[in-house]
Formats: sequence, structure tokens, C-alpha cells
Amino acid sequence: MAERAFICGHPIEHSRSPLIHTHWLREFRIDGVYERRDVPPEAFADFVGALADEGYVGGNVTIPHKEHAYSLVQRRDDAAEAIGAVNTLWFDDGVLFGGNTDAYGFAANLDATEPAWTESGTATVLGAGGAARAVVHALLTRGLREIRIVNRTLSRARALADRFPGRTSHHGWEALPELLSDTGLLVNTTSLGMGDPTAAVLDLGPLPKSAIVADIVYVPLQTPLLKEAAQRGLRTVDGLGMLLHQAVPGFERWFGIRPEVTSALRDAVIADLQEKQ
Repeated sequence: MAERAFICGHPIEHSRSPLIHTHWLREFRIDGVYERRDVPPEAFADFVGALADEGYVGGNVTIPHKEHAYSLVQRRDDAAEAIGAVNTLWFDDGVLFGGNTDAYGFAANLDATEPAWTESGTATVLGAGGAARAVVHALLTRGLREIRIVNRTLSRARALADRFPGRTSHHGWEALPELLSDTGLLVNTTSLGMGDPTAAVLDLGPLPKSAIVADIVYVPLQTPLLKEAAQRGLRTVDGLGMLLHQAVPGFERWFGIRPEVTSALRDAVIADLQEKQ
């Protein structure tokens, strides 16, 4: 019988996870399937409770279920505990575990694209939502000296900084010009510039010429922020790699083989994105 894994969310039609995991299943000739499951919030607890009975070895959890999944699992990995959200489920001796691979995926993408990124020293993170929590956890884990969290609603930035005390600070949007002047790594976790791609995104003038600009958004692949950064000659990292790398640990949990993120996989996902634009 084929081993079954899934991605669940609401809505879920847009997810590229089935493309990624099916690519690896074919590459390793594994008798397995990875399915989309559209699960509304009111049905999520019952869905998780029935995973074993439905024959699932595990799966991925996306919006809006990550925080609910955190409360439903029996055990959590360190990343899930720190971030407060679960995006990967698996069974170990009948026990339902929950993990968070978003921080791993973010860091692994930077490792692959800009291997010296951990020498940036100071990072400025735009946004204070769930994605920002994963990014801040990754930055702290990898030893960055200082992380500035910037959000239009200052109270949300403060709440995130309080969650990770020590090397973090919180700031309002008006502080950006001064903060950027000694930022080594700028990370966008917001929908900045997405509503109107022609709108002014952010004045990157104060950034040092050595800075790296990363965006976790991958539709479009070159966001307005990355486009402006590239025009200024800054190094850029798009968000697609984070999506690809965060999928690696889950696949290994479910199917027993650790896959690699290759150019062929990246090209396949880009082709799918272009086809559906």
C-alpha cells in the first residue's frame, strides 16, 4: 500500500507542495502519494484526530491551521516550541509529533544562495506575523548579533521582540532610514508593494553596499523590493528557496529519504508559477 502524506489548509488550491513532494517521490521511485486536503477551521481538529485511521504517515499544515496544530499534537520539536506554530506532522511509535520547518527553510535558502550571510551581524526584519516569528528564530539560532523587528503597528513588533528577548529590539516604520544604515541583512516578511507593484516600495538608499536583501514572498519571484535592491547592485535572495528547503525535513520523516533541492526542482516550480500567472 502506498504511503500517504498531505498538505492541508483553507484554501489550499494554490499550494505548490504537491508538486515538490511528487517530484521527489518520482525521483526516488517511492510508492507514495502527497495530497491536497482543503480543511476548514471548524473541521481541523477532527481531521488531525483521524490521521492514523485514514492511513496518513504525516503531512504539512498551512494557513490558517498552524497555531491550532500546535495545540493538537502530543509532542513538539524545539522550533515549533519557540515559534508557537506547527507546519509538519508525523508519527513516531504512534505518537503524533509536530514540528516547524519554516525557520530551517529560511536559513537553508540563505545558506544555498549567500553562504556567508551569517556574517551580516545585524538584521532588520520587516513584519511581525507568523512568518516573522520563524525568521527571527532562524536568525537567533544562527548567531546574528542583533535583530531589529520593524512593524507599522508598534505593539506587534514589541510582542515579537518580547517573545525572543535578548538580541532583538522593536521599532516603528518611521525608524527604518536610521536602522537601514548599518543593516547587513534586510528580510521582508510582509506583503510590501504587492498590492501595487508600481508603488514606491522602500527607500533602500541607506543600506550598505554589502547588504543582503531577502524576501520570503515568491509570487512574483522578483518582488518589487528585490527588483529595487537588484537595481541598486545589492545581493538578493528570493522566497522560493525557503518553500523548497522547508519541505526537505518532512519528506525525510514520512518517506525515509532526505531529498535535495536541485535546479531541476526549482525550474519545475517556476514553470508552474509562470503557467498559472
